[in-house]
Amino acid sequence: MTAFNVVRMRVKPGNEEAYLKSHRDRVLEGMDGMRSLNVIKTGDREFCVIGEWDSMEALAAARPAMIATLDTFRDRLEDLGPGLGVTDPVSGEVVLQRRP
Repeated sequence: MTAFNVVRMRVKPGNEEAYLKSHRDRVLEGMDGMRSLNVIKTGDREFCVIGEWDSMEALAAARPAMIATLDTFRDRLEDLGPGLGVTDPVSGEVVLQRRP
């Protein structure tokens, strides 16, 4: 079953282009099973990274690579508040999908 992960984050002022460049230029090594990577802007300096995966197993196996990637730009992110740190991640299997 297809799976998705979504990671919400807020970029420090003046770091938006460097943040986007880090996603644009990064090599997806260790991300076997990733079908797509999308970065959406959800507000002022706020973004969500959305990954589509072949399965939850593929997503779980890629977590060390995802954390290593985050570590390359962690210093460009703001703390999200009450115990969250700099990211707010969720993931799960698709239970319904519709296409036009």
